Amino acid sequence: MATSSKAKKTVRIASGRKRARQDVKLNAANTALRSKFRTVIKNVQKAVAAGDKARAADLFKHAQGVIDSVADKGLFHKNKAARHKSRLSASIKALAA
Repeated sequence: MATSSKAKKTVRIASGRKRARQDVKLNAANTALRSKFRTVIKNVQKAVAAGDKARAADLFKHAQGVIDSVADKGLFHKNKAARHKSRLSASIKALAA
């Protein structure tokens, strides 16, 4: 589904064909990482909304690694990753109050 929405063009040069093959794989990998990024953030937010601080803190520890990994791979800017971590951390700390 990653490439089905895009119009495919026939590439004649061998290096272009190889690039097209690689792009399909990279697109699938990036889509999976982006989905995982969104999922871990939503999981932490759901735990915060439920008021379960212990579960939210545990999920946040796991989410930090995923968020950093995505930023290291260049899928998102490092400041975006830092912003997400900061906001999740602040929402968890707000549960104590």
